[in-house]
Amino acid sequence: MKLDTVIAERKNKVVYKDGGVVAKVFDECYPKSDILNEALNQSRVEETGLNIPKIEQVTKLDGKWAIISTYIEGKTLAELMNENPDKIDEYINLFVDIQINILNQKAPLLNKLHDKMNRKISETDLDATTRYELHTRLNGMKNHTKVCHGDFNPSNVIITPDGTPYVIDWSHATQGNGAADAARTYLLFRLNKKNDLAEKYLKLFCEKTDTARQYVNEWLPIVAASQSVKGKPEEREFLLSWVNICDYQ
Repeated sequence: MKLDTVIAERKNKVVYKDGGVVAKVFDECYPKSDILNEALNQSRVEETGLNIPKIEQVTKLDGKWAIISTYIEGKTLAELMNENPDKIDEYINLFVDIQINILNQKAPLLNKLHDKMNRKISETDLDATTRYELHTRLNGMKNHTKVCHGDFNPSNVIITPDGTPYVIDWSHATQGNGAADAARTYLLFRLNKKNDLAEKYLKLFCEKTDTARQYVNEWLPIVAASQSVKGKPEEREFLLSWVNICDYQ
């Protein structure tokens, strides 16, 4: 496979396109276990029948581990939102419908969101009292088995030329409570300073799923604590402002 055409660059990874496939190539420092887990996640979600890129191969390219998947032609929902601001309501409606479709799926072999969140809370450098409150709150939440994307945002939704939506980047996928996935999407909008879109999104999600806004709010401190472990200093202050045991209005 030729590594000539770069279509995306992220911390510790570069995505290349070659014909009908893409290769996500990881830096040498990236844990092999995380790479194999991402491929396994994507394979398990493939089996649900959702529109996602198909894993073609896990291999090494130029000495680096790589996941090779089918290439999905189209524009991301984020690009379409930027190009057509007059269609924001239409796009956010589609965005929520896609997320609900994902949450309606089952993948029993995916890792459990509840376990991941408990581990992430323990990994934070928050004080013991705050960690205790977060663990207690998490353990009081209902355990569901919905497929949760874990990083569901408009940049991870590709709309093909014929209008078919595909969802990419399943490295954070788990099975668990859909309200937690909605809380993470809400925080991702807020992290990108799209506050109006965040509110529009969450209002619509709660309406379409008959979920109380207060219930999603209860997940926000837990999800913010989990997100803060990712090591992005520019996000830390914002996220820690949400790591609060009080109820949000």
